[in-house]
Amino acid sequence: MFRYFTAGESHGPELTGIIEGTPAGLNLTEDYIADHLARRQKGYGRGGRMAFEKDRAIIKSGVRFSKTTGAPIAFTLENRAFEKDKSNWPVVMAKDGERGDVERITLPRPGHADLVGVQKYNFDDIRPVIERSSARETAMRVACCSVARRFLLELGIEIGGHVLQIGSVGYSSWNEIRDITKELIDQGAESIFEEADESEVRCLDSKLSEQMREEIKVRRKEGTSLGGIYEIIVTGLPAGLGSYVHWDRKIDGQLAQAIMSTQAMKGFEIGLGFEAGKSIGHDVHDEIAYDDHFYRKTNRAGGIEGGMTTGMPIILRGVMKPIPTMIKPLKTADLETKEEQDTRYERSDVCALPRAVVVAESVVAPVIANAILEKFGGDSMDEVKSRFNKTR
Repeated sequence: MFRYFTAGESHGPELTGIIEGTPAGLNLTEDYIADHLARRQKGYGRGGRMAFEKDRAIIKSGVRFSKTTGAPIAFTLENRAFEKDKSNWPVVMAKDGERGDVERITLPRPGHADLVGVQKYNFDDIRPVIERSSARETAMRVACCSVARRFLLELGIEIGGHVLQIGSVGYSSWNEIRDITKELIDQGAESIFEEADESEVRCLDSKLSEQMREEIKVRRKEGTSLGGIYEIIVTGLPAGLGSYVHWDRKIDGQLAQAIMSTQAMKGFEIGLGFEAGKSIGHDVHDEIAYDDHFYRKTNRAGGIEGGMTTGMPIILRGVMKPIPTMIKPLKTADLETKEEQDTRYERSDVCALPRAVVVAESVVAPVIANAILEKFGGDSMDEVKSRFNKTR
């Protein structure tokens, strides 16, 4: 079973990750992981940190001659900001000694984990909360999940994502979205992310891409931020991944947990999603037919029925809120004085949605990979492939 852990702070010396449960014999290189880390750093609306952080995860164990050994795989990912400003971060984030005159950060930012984190862990400032709750952690999450993504790719299972809406700009209906992606699904989901990567906002529509760029420009001048909606598609799946027999084995619930555990996510849907609540049953459910095999005439269910994959592509969407750190401050109350003040500004994006799509693609991968291993099993890639290919 794929299981991963991350450790480290946003401005600490490095991020660390461990992923276990990878079958032996999987082809894996640092370059493959670096490709997805680079994708995470692209996108219009990025903050200043992206100008100097060029992420590369270094494999420390679990891989020999470009193949996994079956042992846990350990990664490190250097935070260049730590070394770039040696007069600041190594002091603020020092692991030894006393605090001394290091500044206490006492202005919690609305929309962040700051205030609740202080209340939960009984800190006297919000710096520890800022550092660990930061979306910087998703860099290591992408690295770890890239292992599961590589596993799926060897089985012919592909994952791709694209942006549907940023702020007020986006596609007008679910039917329009379906028509845009339908022709790409037949080519495999990787074709979707490859085409989306050509856009600075990861939108498949060139006209909408330009409108989204303009929307970001306007909001940047206003000192505010933007969120939006994205779609993730998974192709090449067999029927029967997941289970209906118990709540925690339902694959749609597991996918929802993976997406909603990612920073700044506020909504999730599969297939028609919330549109299904506005429709009648005949416009929601997929009719079943048979031609050498059972299949659905449509895919309004988004590839999942009864907590299990149907063999159709999984189609899911997530909603990301606007980043709560903004140049134009909101009001907050100081932890010490309790007086109302403006929030302080921590460097951040105006719109992080194009980057978040890559994170969402990534966190989906272990969920699918674990469902594969649960159903087919195997300690080596040859064993897994032999069992999995019998379903084809």
